[in-house]
Formats: sequence, C-alpha cells, structure tokens
Amino acid sequence: MAKITLKGGEINTIGNLPAVGSKAQNFSLTATDLSVKSLSDFSGQQLILNIFPSIDTGTCATSVREFNKTAASLENTKVLCISRDLPFAQGRFCGAEGIENVVMLSDYATGSFGKEYGLEIVDAPLNNLHSRSIIVINAEGVITHTEQVTETVDEPNYKAALDALK
Repeated sequence: MAKITLKGGEINTIGNLPAVGSKAQNFSLTATDLSVKSLSDFSGQQLILNIFPSIDTGTCATSVREFNKTAASLENTKVLCISRDLPFAQGRFCGAEGIENVVMLSDYATGSFGKEYGLEIVDAPLNNLHSRSIIVINAEGVITHTEQVTETVDEPNYKAALDALK
C-alpha cells in the first residue's frame, strides 16, 4: 500500500507500482471507439502509461496535453493515457482540445488495471480512481521507469519519463 496525498491529506493506494525491471502485466482497457485494447496491441513499441484520476481535473488534463505535444515526435513510442473516465468523456476532451497523438484508454468497466498495477486509490474522496502515475515500458515489455506522484494535484516528471525511453 502506497501513501500519497490529496491537497496535503493522506490517502492510500491498493498496493505499489510494479517494480522497474519486471515484465509488464497484460491489461484490457476500453478505447474511445469502444474497442478493447491490450498490452499485446502495442507489442514491439515503447510505451509511456500516463495514468491519472480523471480527465476532468486541471492537472490530469495538463498531463494529457503535455504528452500529446511530445508524442508526435517520439519514434516507435505510444503514450497511453489511462483513467476510469468513461470513453465518451475521454473522446469529448480529446475532440475539444485537438488531442491526436496519444491513445486514451478507460478502466471504467472493471477497474482491473488499477488493481493489478497497484495504483487504485482506496480512500475517499477519490476511492476507486487511479493515482497519478507514470509507467514506462520498453519494446520488450519490461518496465524501465515508474513514478507515483506523491501529491495528487502535482504534475508528473515528464522529463524523467522521456529520459527512460533512451
């Protein structure tokens, strides 16, 4: 169980992020077109998993915008933006913001991704949502970098995530 904060108040997650050097677990997430995507759909590519509580908050939206800017120039790399928001809300946000370079994925149906990756929040007021986290996976499916943002309203370390791709 990881301890993080929300505006200074302590909250907890269901577990801990996967260890750097471990093989990434498979997942099933829903895309904005309602198709189901799994880790194997991105086989052979480097991945940045940008995970957050909700696209309808300022910091979450900012992280999607920031990764959208850099994603277009990344070779053999996809940025997957993952939350428990409905795919319709994710699609609406991307349409309104002109977001085209990241893949939005939802864990709304079962929350299994958040549980398996140890980042589901277990305390109110964000109970069942995902903690703000970054996981970088290399082309062989091995985790090369993780960050669980300690203070939920803070942005992730974009540079560290991008540096992990090298």
